[in-house]
Amino acid sequence: MPDKKIPTGRYQRLAAVGRVAGTQAAKRAGTRAANLVRSPQSTSAALERRHIATAEQIVAVLGRMKGASMKLGQMLSVLDVGLVPEEYREEFQRRLGALREQAPAVSFKDMRKVIETELGERLSGAFSDFGEQPIAAASIGQVYRATLRDGRTVAVKVQYPGVRAAVAADMANLSLIVGLLGRLAPQMDTKALAKEVREEIFQELDYELEASNQRALGRLYDGHPFIAVPAVVSERCGERVIVTEFVQGDRFAALQSEGEAERNRVGEIVFRFFLGSMYRHGMFSGDPHPGNLLRREDGRIAFLDFGLFKRLGGEPIQFTLQILRAVIERNESELHRLLANGGFLPDPARFDPSELMSYMLDAYWWCTSADREVHFSPQTTKEIMHRHLGRGSENLRTTRQMDLDAEHLLGRRLELMVLAVLGQLQVSANWHRIAREWIYGDPPGTELGRQEADFLGGLAAQPA
Repeated sequence: MPDKKIPTGRYQRLAAVGRVAGTQAAKRAGTRAANLVRSPQSTSAALERRHIATAEQIVAVLGRMKGASMKLGQMLSVLDVGLVPEEYREEFQRRLGALREQAPAVSFKDMRKVIETELGERLSGAFSDFGEQPIAAASIGQVYRATLRDGRTVAVKVQYPGVRAAVAADMANLSLIVGLLGRLAPQMDTKALAKEVREEIFQELDYELEASNQRALGRLYDGHPFIAVPAVVSERCGERVIVTEFVQGDRFAALQSEGEAERNRVGEIVFRFFLGSMYRHGMFSGDPHPGNLLRREDGRIAFLDFGLFKRLGGEPIQFTLQILRAVIERNESELHRLLANGGFLPDPARFDPSELMSYMLDAYWWCTSADREVHFSPQTTKEIMHRHLGRGSENLRTTRQMDLDAEHLLGRRLELMVLAVLGQLQVSANWHRIAREWIYGDPPGTELGRQEADFLGGLAAQPA
C-alpha cells in the first residue's frame, strides 16, 4: 500500500534510521550468542537470514524516508563498502538495488496535487492519459507514464510533497545519520559520504535546473549512434515536475544476464558517455548508478536523470588531462609541479614526487598503466573503493593532506561510480586505449570508438 506521508521532522527521521542501526546491532549480538551452541550449518543459515533482513529493513526504512536518507541507501547499493560478509554480498546488493529500481511509492492523490499545482491545470487538460501507478521512484521524486494531448508518450517525474522539509531535516541530522550507518560498515569514511550526499541532494531538488541540464546533453548526443538522451518537453516542466520523452527498454538486471560481448559493449558505452562527456564536452551527469540507464530496442543505451550535473571550463579539463599525461609518462617532477601550481599541495616541499606518482598510479592504474585488456568485477571495484574510501588507507591519508577542489572531487567520485557499474556488469576492455582518445587525441581502437569519431566529425563539420 502506498505511503500516506513522508516523515519530515528532524527527530522523527533520525529515530527511523537509528532503529535500523540499533536493531541490527542487537541482532548481531544475539546471533553471536546463539552461534555458540549452533552447528556450523545452522550458524551459516542464521547469518544469511540476518544479512538479508538487514537489506530488507534498510530498503523499508530509507525508502519511506526519501530525501537524503534514501540517497544514502541508493549509494550503498552501488558502492560496495562491506556491509555484509563476502558470501552474502550479492544477495544483499540485490535487495538494496530495490532503492534504485522501485522505491516504496507515495499515494497518487498526494502526487496529483503537486502535478496540477505545477501545471496550473487539471491532469485531464494536459494529458489524454495518465497512469496512476509509478513506473520508477527515486530519492526525491516518482516517475509516471502518461500521454500528451498530441499523442506523445512521456515520462512525468514529480517531486514528493514535503520532500524539501525532509531534506532540510536530513541535512540537520546528516552527521548523525551517517554515523549510525557507519556502525553497520565501520570501514566507511562517513565524513566523505556525508559531504557527497549534502552536495548532491540540493542540486537534485532543482527540477528546472535538471531540465536545462538534460536539454544541454540532449543537444550534444542528438543522432548519436549508441547513446540516447530523452528529449525534454519544456512547456510541461516546472519547479517540481519534469516531462520527458518516454523510453522503453531493458533495465540493468537484464543487461547483467547478457553474454560477454553484449556486456562489454554496454560497459564501453557507459565509460564513453560519462567520462567522454566530462573530458570532451566539459559537462557530465554525476550520477552513474545502474537505475539511470536502459537499453532501447535499437541497441542504443538511454541515460536518465540529470539532477546531479557539472559543467567545467576548458582550463580545469586541460589541467586534469595534463596530470593524466604526466602519470602515463611517469614524469614525477612534472606531476609534482602541476599539483603544486594547481594549489593541490598546501606545502609542496612536504610531498615526495615519487609518493605522489605512486598515489596517482594507484588511483588511475586502469587507464594509465594497464595498456591491456582489464576485467572489472565486483571484487576489483570493491578493492578500489576500499583503497580510496576505507578508513586507514594510505590513499585516504594522502587525499586528506592535499587541498582538493570540488571539481576534482566530483570528477573522482564520477570515475569511482563508473567503475562500480562496470564491476557489476563484469566487463573487459582496454580502458587505457579508449581513454587515450581524449587524453592524447589518439585515433579510436574499437568499433564503438570509430562510430563515435564519425559522429563527432559530423558535428564539427556542421555550421555553428
